[in-house]
Amino acid sequence: MPKSLICNARIVNEGTIREADILIDNGRIEKIAASIEAQNGWDVLDARGKHVLPGMIDDQVHFREPGATHKGDIASESAAAVAGGITSFMDMPNVNPPTLDSERLEDKYRRAAKNARANYSFYLGASNDNIEEIRNVQPNQTCGVKIFMGASTGNMLVNDPNALNAIFADCPVPIVTHCEDTPTIQAAERYYRNIHGEDIPMAMHPHIRSADACYMSSALAVELANRHQARLHVLHLTTAREVTLFTNAPLEHKRITAEVCVHHLFFDDSYYATKGTLIKCNPAIKTEVDKQALLRAVVESRIDVIATDHAPHTREEKQRTYFNAPAGLPLVQHALPSLLQQYRLGRLTLQTIVQKISHTPARIFGVVDRGYIREGYWADLAIIDLRAPFTVSRNNILYKCGWSPFDGYTFPSSVFATFVNGQLAYRDGRVSPSVFGKRLQIENYEPRG
Repeated sequence: MPKSLICNARIVNEGTIREADILIDNGRIEKIAASIEAQNGWDVLDARGKHVLPGMIDDQVHFREPGATHKGDIASESAAAVAGGITSFMDMPNVNPPTLDSERLEDKYRRAAKNARANYSFYLGASNDNIEEIRNVQPNQTCGVKIFMGASTGNMLVNDPNALNAIFADCPVPIVTHCEDTPTIQAAERYYRNIHGEDIPMAMHPHIRSADACYMSSALAVELANRHQARLHVLHLTTAREVTLFTNAPLEHKRITAEVCVHHLFFDDSYYATKGTLIKCNPAIKTEVDKQALLRAVVESRIDVIATDHAPHTREEKQRTYFNAPAGLPLVQHALPSLLQQYRLGRLTLQTIVQKISHTPARIFGVVDRGYIREGYWADLAIIDLRAPFTVSRNNILYKCGWSPFDGYTFPSSVFATFVNGQLAYRDGRVSPSVFGKRLQIENYEPRG
């Protein structure tokens, strides 16, 4: 593989923006300098007028393999991710069969080794009865253990207090949680069924998957983590009240961190009137007040990570009635453009975006040599053009499901090119068929307090 030179770039990295050239050799960044003279045989990409970011590390995706590959699979969804500037992903365990033991975990790695376009890691799932599997897992086997502390599919709702205590006490890797209180949700479902029958309006979704349900479960997770001094990362916060559970202490002093997803920063409950079940997700998109509180929490570093919770379903499945339409949105291809929209609106700086999508997930999960633009690190890079608008349409959507909640929306900025392990994996609308990701190397990161 010849050396690659990215010249005339504006590099966004570690809180600064500076103009420099980047030399890539054997998949890694060999040199960053104000000017690097190209040599014969090098591949040269002129990034003049564009910004270079470390590739996004998406700590929460559902690529549907195995068991639901009619919705998406590792190959299709990772290709869409690369087109969106995502160079590494961490895939969830609620597949079929669920990833509840090391054998099924390794099966997913074998699948990804054949066809993942981005770098990858996989979560081990928690259940009420797999505590021994959790106790025996090693950091290099998984990015973390996922607990569904709310309604889920299959054998993955952990609602036994003894099981929860054991997991928080003994888990040797980061715990990540989906936090919604199931009894609260079920009571709300009964209430709205009595009013509307089975055809509940979508506008009721954030009242059923309510702010109270989210806060009760998130508060329980935080209490368990504090009691057992566990490493906890709470996924997809959706409410202003939940934000109060988290501090803005420096990351190196946090044992408990939090994530928000791009759709909860973009949409609010006013969109149910036009989008309907296409934006049905769990936890639900809530109010404008909640959305603004989440954005403030990102800026204040009470929220540490921005991710996608990419979860594709077919268009036909999403067109069903409220109780029958599945929850989840396809997002990886358009996550970074949606965040660049937040930048253009003055809500987030480019430096903050990079911190939340690249630097911090690398640190929280102990991802080795990724998440930063540094000499010696893997060259996982997203080149963005802030002045190149594009409109989302069926003609340019790469998700296997073929639709996006952003259908018809024009973003003011776009992803121009993506490098994965030093190779040009995407440029100008085309994903390379010959570039594949690697298994993420994970080391157990321990905060100081």
